[in-house]
Formats: sequence, structure tokens, C-alpha cells
Amino acid sequence: MKHLHIQLNGFLQGVGFRPFVYRLAHQYQQKGWVANTSSGISLHIEGASGLQQKFLAKLENNLPPFAQIKSLTTEVLPLETPPHFTIKPSQFDGQASLFVLPDIATCPECVAELFNPASRYYQYPLISCCQCGPRYSIMQQQPYDRARTTMADFPQCAACQQDFSNSEDRRFHAQTIACSECGPTLQWLDAQGQELATKELALASCIEQLQAGKIVAVKGIGGYQLLVNAQDEVAVARLRRKKMRPAKPFALLAGDLAMVKSLCIVNEQEQQALQSAMAPIVLLKKHASITQYQMVAPSSHLLAIMLPSSGLQHLIMRAFGQPLIATSANRPSEPICIADQQALEDLSGIADYYLMHDRMILRALDDSIVRVIANKPRVLRRARGYAPLPIPLTIDSNMLALGGHLKSSWALSYQGYVLLSQYLGDMHSLANQEHFRQSLIDAQCFYKISAKRLIHDQHPDYFTSHYAAQSTLPRMAVQHHHAHAFSCMAEHQLKPPALAITWDGTGLGTDNSSWGGEFFLIKSQSITRFAHIKPLLLMGGDKANKEPRRVAIAILYQLFGEQWQVEARHLACVQAFTDNGLQVLSVALKNKLNTPKSSSMGRLFDAVASLLNLCQINEYEGQAASCLEAAAASSSSSSSLSSTTETYACSFISGQPIIIDWQEMFQQILTDLSVLSAELIAAKFHNTLADIVLRIAQQAGEKQIVLSGGCFQNATLTEKVHQVLECAGFQVYSHEQTPSNDAGLALGQLYYAHCYKNE
Repeated sequence: MKHLHIQLNGFLQGVGFRPFVYRLAHQYQQKGWVANTSSGISLHIEGASGLQQKFLAKLENNLPPFAQIKSLTTEVLPLETPPHFTIKPSQFDGQASLFVLPDIATCPECVAELFNPASRYYQYPLISCCQCGPRYSIMQQQPYDRARTTMADFPQCAACQQDFSNSEDRRFHAQTIACSECGPTLQWLDAQGQELATKELALASCIEQLQAGKIVAVKGIGGYQLLVNAQDEVAVARLRRKKMRPAKPFALLAGDLAMVKSLCIVNEQEQQALQSAMAPIVLLKKHASITQYQMVAPSSHLLAIMLPSSGLQHLIMRAFGQPLIATSANRPSEPICIADQQALEDLSGIADYYLMHDRMILRALDDSIVRVIANKPRVLRRARGYAPLPIPLTIDSNMLALGGHLKSSWALSYQGYVLLSQYLGDMHSLANQEHFRQSLIDAQCFYKISAKRLIHDQHPDYFTSHYAAQSTLPRMAVQHHHAHAFSCMAEHQLKPPALAITWDGTGLGTDNSSWGGEFFLIKSQSITRFAHIKPLLLMGGDKANKEPRRVAIAILYQLFGEQWQVEARHLACVQAFTDNGLQVLSVALKNKLNTPKSSSMGRLFDAVASLLNLCQINEYEGQAASCLEAAAASSSSSSSLSSTTETYACSFISGQPIIIDWQEMFQQILTDLSVLSAELIAAKFHNTLADIVLRIAQQAGEKQIVLSGGCFQNATLTEKVHQVLECAGFQVYSHEQTPSNDAGLALGQLYYAHCYKNE
């Protein structure tokens, strides 16, 4: 007979771990107690030693879904002879756990009850149990208990209390459970905020107005969404106009997997991602025969689709029966709405109606986005379902990295892990900047961690750089593309040496010019710019980032000099300007007026897309590159072109760094314009980039190759690069659980600061 005190940490709160331990204790005749603490789980068992060993083996090897033990310590204490085994009230020990669960999509058992007329949870939109429901979005503080969530406002009725207290029930000690008698209630409001209906009538009214082509703001798990009938082109056009979103693709909400498969090709990994507990948006290749969703995703070969993640979404989709647009409800460049009054104010003039409930949301969490690339799911936006899962990384504690300016997120290191925040948006607006500040305040309070050192991008004009400058803490600036490289290395826990390829749209280089087509040799004591693409001219500065036609014309000027208009007057990029506009450009190029240089790979994509007349003006970030990828993908899916392996010529200029000269490639592209399809030219361009990577990798001589930056969200590019490098014997690492875009910068900033702490 022994009394063991077992202290556990990991993903153990909000997963049904205490009920699991309770049942285990009774199975193996152990007495004592278990309790949540603010830093983990405290467990005391007293019983026969042989049975205790069986208890411990089962405890570690037969955990409930989502539960993970990260640390377990035991100590023998004097016997106390407790009368039985109990679940004690939670204890606050002055600390906090890093292992907080994200919000979990409605489980199959709850979905079955939702549509079972015999269940008392029938059609209750906020149904949940131990294995599903909101977690991070509603937690006020740790440890995880109903009293410390926004469900504290809803005392359980007698029936829910009975489920909560029944050790044989799936809802035994489930903190978020409620029903139509005691839980949050739906309300249906008009555009002026006047309540028109509640409960079942509210849901019925929502379906009726969606069928009528109205825009409905629906309160979700991590914030409000705008729903619109995806097949109603008039309604979709109206949503685009009101959201000031003329071309950027919208996400679709589908009712079930069969609906998704009717629209898109879905492989096994994509199906697993769709049906996972994270329930992200998944980017899928649509069937060639699908033509009715052109307004949803113009000029794209992909559709962004998710399955329902809440009971309310399941009810809406079962009743509506066809895909809905589901997009974040917010003003342009502002955070997603989470408060009811905020939604009424911010969405005035956008939403026609509101479907609300009275459970508060504490943290804004957009829908996460995943794409399967090279047979692995890759997180492109890390938010609901993924945040705040900590990332294992042994680095100095209490460092806070602030990320970049676009797709912002922050990262905080502590005790062998990194907390990478949810996606916080672009830092253009004061509202998003305040959202960023409040997120940091909330996190340091919630996790009981204080930053002792700040890491930020070296660009002096970023909001995050200003934020760091206003602090009294020691700080360190990290070059943008160095951070990209180290972000991928951090995710895979790689140590130098490595060759990092970081391709994106822009980032301030150490020479104060714009970079973005970079190859770095990373050693234990240094990082060297090994190669980069030949700088292009950005005509009009930032305007060139939004107008691919400007980049294309600058390349024509670099090819033909002042004769560029004569040589290229027939090209689409030239014809995209008026005569007056061309005259202004000619003067600017001749006199080098506002034509900074950039080694950006993103701009190279823009130039090719413009020459092919796929995109002359970006209506959203990355549009031209997306169009070019779609063209290349169309080529590879065509049986007559599927074996295309041709490349364009591209010479290297020797030196330190090596310069990748694209001039011959563009001369060949111009020749091909009259004889080849845009799809085949796009495919050859992608092949050329993969060939460039292979040639540089062979010259660099490092076996570990790291791919990072927004360009590697392009599946065609990433898969070709993986293929050529792996066939040549290189070990290739690209992002999986963290975004390759700027949302992953903060993680890389931390790892860089750790590796080069004495810099």
C-alpha cells in the first residue's frame, strides 16, 4: 500500500482527463483525488502497489482524445487513507500552464445528438461535451473550469447537472455543457439591432433570409462571420461591394464531405484536414466542370472550403442545403468582430441581419487555413483550432518576438516552448494595432509570463518596431528574411549548417534595399547572403507592389533600354497604360525617378503574370502569383502537357553573393509569347525556379535545405523544389505547423535571437 502524489503537465484540461482518471481509479481500486491546478494536474492515489503500476501504465498509454502528457513526476507521501476517490475543486498555485487547448470542432457524437429528436440536446446550437466545444476563445483565466469561462453566466439546469455529475456520462465534468433550458440562446436582429425572434424562430429566419439573398452576420466560435448564398451572384456581388473586396476569394462553408467532393477533388490528406477537430479552411482544386462559383473565387483553380465547426453551423447547413460564403465579419483592415454591440456598429451598412447568442467571446480567432502541399498539410493561417498550441523549442525563456507588419503574430518563449499567437492581421490600421497590444497584455496575464527581451523586424517604420522602441526592455532587430529562414528551422528544430531559400514579396535588407529572392548560408556563428536574384526596378516604389504591369515594364526597360516601347508596344502590360501613363513611365525610367531596386521573387512572379496578361493590377496581396500558379497547374493537369520539364535559360554572375540573372529567361519568355500558351509558359517558369534552386544548392554544398517565405505557399513551386532537391540527395524542410508567410516571422525572430544572442 502506497500513497503517490503525481504531478502532470500537458494538454490535460478541457479534454476529459479528470473523468478519465476518476474511472481509472475505480477500475484499479485506488482512493484519493485529482484536481486541475493553474499549472497542470495534481493527482493523489492510495492503494495496492501492483494495481498502482497498472493504473500508471494505463494513465500514460490510454489517454482520451486530445490529451497529451508532457511531464509526469511522482513522489511517495505518508498514507492518508482517504475513504474514496474524488474530483476536487480546482486549485490556483500562482502559476499557469502553457498547454491550453484551442477550440475544438463539434464531435460526431454531439452532431448525432443535435439531429436526434429523442435527445434533449436536439437542435441546441451550442451543444458540446468533454471532447468538443469552445476552449481558448472563452477562457478568462486558468485553471480551466466553468467558473473561469464565459459559461459562468449560465448555471446548469438539473438535467445538465445530472449529466455533469454522472461518471458514466460523456459529459461527466464537461465544463461548457448547456442545453436549451439553461444555456445561451439565439437571437435574430435586424440591421438596426431590433430583436425579431429567438431560439428556433431565429434559426428559421436566418435560413429564410439567406435564401432571399441577404447578408447575415452570424456569431461563431472565435468571432462573427458574414454568410451569403454562394450560388446567388447578385448577393455575392453585393457582399464584395460592401466589404470593398472586389476579387479576393471568399471561403465556402459546406454541410458535409459529400458536398465538398461535389465541388472539388479531395485527396486523403485533404479529407483528414477537413474532418479534423481543428476544422480549418482547406484550399482544394475545384472540378473543371464547376462553373457556378466564379464570383466566389475569380480566376482561381482553387476553392477554400471548410466543414461546420459548431452546432450552429451544422444546423444552418443542414437546413440550407447548399454552400454558403463564410467570411470574417470585420471592416477592412480591422479585427474580426467578437462583441455584439461592436458587430452592430462595425457591420452597419454591411449586414442585413444578425444571428447572435449571449455567450461572450473573449478572444478573436479567425478561421485557420490549410493547404496540402507535397503530401503534407501546411498551415497558412494559424488561428481557430491551432492557437494557442505551444511549439517545442529549447531556447532562452521570456523573449518576446513581435513579428512583422503583415499577417502579424507574436511569439513568447518559456521553459522549452514557444507560444505563437493566433493570426492578428495587418498592422495598417489603428484598430489592428490596438488589437495587437491587447493580445499581448492578455497573453502575459493569462500565462503569468513577463517578457524580459524584445525581438523585432529591422524595418524602422513597422508598427512592431515602433512598439519595441517605446519599451524599456533590451531589444534586438532581426532582418526579415533571416527570420523567415529561422522560422522553418525552429519548427523542425534544425541546427546550422543549412542553406535557406527565402522567397517572398518584400522585406528590408541589410543594405536598406528591398529583398525577397534570397539564399542564405547559415553557420553556427554567421549567416551569409550566398545568392539572390538580380534586382528589379520598382517603378513608383510601393505602387509596383500592387501593379504587376509596372514591374513588367521595368524589366522591358532593363532588357531594351529606351527602345522598350518600340520593342514591346504589342504586349498586354504596355497596353494596360494610357499614352500619357506610358510617357510618365518613360521619363521616370530614363531619369531614375522613384525606381528603387528589389531582389523580390514575388515581383518576378508579378512580372511574368503581367506579360502573360493574367493580372495587371493586384486587387489583393499575391493575386498575380496565384494566377500564375493556376496557369501552371492547368498546364500540368492537361494530358498533352503533363510531362513538361522544359526550363528557361538563367545565368549566374559569380561573386559573393552570386547574382541570378533573369534577363535571358525573360527574353525567351517574350519569344514564347507568340508560340506557346500562357499555361505552358507558366509551367516552364516554375520549372526554371526549381532548377535555379537545385543549381545554387549544389554550389552551396549544404545537405540541409530550408524553404520559407510567402512564395512557398505556392504548391506547384514547392512541390517542384522538393522533388528536384530530394532526387539530388538533399534533406528538404518546409513549413507544416507554422505559416511560411509573415505570420511565422516571430517564431524565427526568437530562434535567430537565441542562436546569435551575442550578436
